[in-house]
Amino acid sequence: MSAYIFRRIIATIPVMGVVAIFVFLLLHLTPGDPATVIAGDYASPADVERIREQLGLNEPLHVQFIEWVGRLFHGDLGTSIFSQLPVSHLIAQRIEPTIALALTTIIFAVAIAVPLGVLAAWKSGTWVDRVIMIFAVLGFSVPIFVIAYSMIWGFSIKLHWFPVQGYKSIFKDGFIPFIRHITLPTVALGFFYIALIARITRASVMEILTEDYIRTAHSKGLASKVVLLRHALKNASVPIVTIIGIGIGLLLGGVVVTESVFNIPGLGRLTVDSILRRDYPIIQGMILFFSGIYVVINLLVDISYTFLDPRIRY
Repeated sequence: MSAYIFRRIIATIPVMGVVAIFVFLLLHLTPGDPATVIAGDYASPADVERIREQLGLNEPLHVQFIEWVGRLFHGDLGTSIFSQLPVSHLIAQRIEPTIALALTTIIFAVAIAVPLGVLAAWKSGTWVDRVIMIFAVLGFSVPIFVIAYSMIWGFSIKLHWFPVQGYKSIFKDGFIPFIRHITLPTVALGFFYIALIARITRASVMEILTEDYIRTAHSKGLASKVVLLRHALKNASVPIVTIIGIGIGLLLGGVVVTESVFNIPGLGRLTVDSILRRDYPIIQGMILFFSGIYVVINLLVDISYTFLDPRIRY
């Protein structure tokens, strides 16, 4: 096990290396002079030259890359062009709302989607299965921002149950204000995630239910719920965990839209603002940060396989 974990960790290094090269070239692939693009149409030559000096664009390309990687190893993601603050400092300021939204969405989605998928597989071909699958299709079809604005109109503007926008910290403002502000973003973001997990759960459990050992368990007199949960769901857990890990990548993309709609001051909102202002150091830092999280999550998913299915050996 330890050897496999070590090999998987080593395998992530080339992946992050490719991401780092792409992120570095992002600035240089911009049409025209990057400093001129960042400075804008009305910038003076002095402003353009200042940006070139700040980004190190006067150095040869390979020298820029070596210096940039060296700063990364020291935890330096660069400095924002507009706020003049370190990118790592800006990420630290905005990370709490994003982590809170991501965690509540994952917990909410998994808690709803897995039972729905198991129920749909158990009641395959019935009206229960059809209703759940219609819900899953809607989850894939309706964009996140449509769901978000619809929930704001219904639950915030009409019913006044939840705030329209904003974020309250669970540590500074308390649990109740936190829940009131995080509920609508969580449900809006979790809608697609629930549909994705529910469909995969249904397909995986239905496949397991056709196996011989399931029929043997039934013939031994075990209750249907015991067979379904202890035997079928357990053996269908590998593809379910896989899609949860893959879905986190989609979740990171959905955070950008959700935070913008609900005006949550998280990393997604920081990314949007940086793109609009062409603050390339922040954009580069955010891509590296999200890529690192995704690589780590996939590493944890791979390692979990050996615990979920004893037949898997590496």
